[in-house]
Amino acid sequence: MPRKEKGISLGILSIAMVSMVIILILALIKVYLSNQIYHESKKINLIEAEVAALKEEHSILQMNVEQLKYKSRITDTIFSMEDNKEIIDATEEEAPRD
Repeated sequence: MPRKEKGISLGILSIAMVSMVIILILALIKVYLSNQIYHESKKINLIEAEVAALKEEHSILQMNVEQLKYKSRITDTIFSMEDNKEIIDATEEEAPRD
């Protein structure tokens, strides 16, 4: 009677090794992709922070522009009023008095 050998056969060992190599490759791919996603998300967060800061700076600059426009309009009006007053005063001086 032939004796059956107990243990792992060469076929089962090769299947186990191939399976372990495939699992290792898949794990390395997952780690690599996770690492790339992490670094890209850090870059995105930095860019989003810069965008938020630039938007805030834009709104501050818009307010400054509006203030300068208002101040310019008021200043122009004051100068215009002073010019008109000078013209009126000059014409009153030149006009003959009765």
